[in-house]
Amino acid sequence: MSETHTKSDSGLEIGQVSDLLIEKYNKPGPRYTSYPTAPLWREDFGPKDFEAYCARADARATPVSLYMHLPFCESLCLFCACNVSIQKDKSVVLPYLAALKREIDHVARMVSRHRPMVQFHWGGGTPTYLSPAQMEDLFGHARVQFTFAPDAEIGIEVDPRVTSLAHLETLRRLGFNRLSMGVQDFQPKVQKTVHRLQSYEMTRDLISAARTLGFQSISIDLIYGLPYQTASTFAATIDQVLAIAPDRIAMFSYAHVPWLKKQQGSFAKHLPEGREKFEIFKTGLGKFLGAGYLYIGMDHFARPGDELSIAQQNRTLHRNFQGYTTKAGADLYGMGVSAISSIAGSYAQNLRQVPAYQKTIEQRGLATMRGCRLSSDDLVRRAVIGRLLCHTVIPKREVEREFSIRFDEYFEAELGQLEEPATDGLVTLAPGEIGVTPLGRVFIRNVAMAFDRYLHEEPMANKPLFSKTL
Repeated sequence: MSETHTKSDSGLEIGQVSDLLIEKYNKPGPRYTSYPTAPLWREDFGPKDFEAYCARADARATPVSLYMHLPFCESLCLFCACNVSIQKDKSVVLPYLAALKREIDHVARMVSRHRPMVQFHWGGGTPTYLSPAQMEDLFGHARVQFTFAPDAEIGIEVDPRVTSLAHLETLRRLGFNRLSMGVQDFQPKVQKTVHRLQSYEMTRDLISAARTLGFQSISIDLIYGLPYQTASTFAATIDQVLAIAPDRIAMFSYAHVPWLKKQQGSFAKHLPEGREKFEIFKTGLGKFLGAGYLYIGMDHFARPGDELSIAQQNRTLHRNFQGYTTKAGADLYGMGVSAISSIAGSYAQNLRQVPAYQKTIEQRGLATMRGCRLSSDDLVRRAVIGRLLCHTVIPKREVEREFSIRFDEYFEAELGQLEEPATDGLVTLAPGEIGVTPLGRVFIRNVAMAFDRYLHEEPMANKPLFSKTL
């Protein structure tokens, strides 16, 4: 039986990990960017329901977070599981932007100007598929509709292959202060297989230009588990990333979901799995921690002085559809095709297809296709899972005070389910708290799954819904 032992320079010690343990816990499971998870959302939740929850949020006067989805890309990356539209003809963006601005207008009418907009993020797709002039027009439209906080976090995902200096200059002038860019892997064979050719020099130079322009935070995305990756080749990619020295790093586990994205089946037989994939993850973990980054959780690393690191230390870290964030307490309004909102105890998602989205926005001003009304039990479990993923500990009395429950009675069955992970060294079960061990942080999705009451119920059971946890 093969085993491995890892200890980083930061003191995060994983310990002995057997092949049997990897096989036992490397099972399909949610990433918990929401709870309840998206497969449980219902199509009887429509625009009127969304508007009702918006009214509740406005009455509470919570801060505002905005997300805009810009789905267009010039070419398809075969690993991608995002909602994208591959279009060479850029004229397609014109009716989409018109619809998006109409949706902005409709949503803005439900958001008081007294509520500060503390976070604004553009994702995709490739937001820099837009021209600099189109970006300025869209941003300006939102700017007059919402009250931007003076210290608002304004971020965008960019693709170095299509992002010009003019894009960066426009973004910085508009007030964008954070950039996130995909790298995935710098190895030519991997890039060729997944149809994403992007040189180290191209990436380095774009980041250098962004720093010169004064962007406050730059994040790089990597993916482990791609075809033809090995621990040694991934180590070479990480060394190049460390030479660039981004402020944050997201090292995502490749989500193999060919039942959703058929193009992923083209390289399925070349994917590292099990022990091999674990060694790739272990290599990344050790290198980033050894270079002084802090392990925020799941797939995120940040420098010690970064806002994410500080928020984790202060126990104010939050998790939403953009991953880890410091903007806890803000209601998230998602706009654009397939965009998701999280507002006042509800989730709402827009239509997934661009033509249907545009038509519905023209007719109604909103394109809500499904959503979820969180029950009191959902709220308790969401809070518990959030504490686990953000802070690796669940203080029982804290939960009891917030929700007026007796933790051990409420979660009697779940505590029983955690006994085996505790025996395997993933969690510690103390009278006052549940803690996740360094090894448990690797399999933290599995620990969170113990608190998910829906996993073994329809429509969750007996269907391929999630990627594996490692």
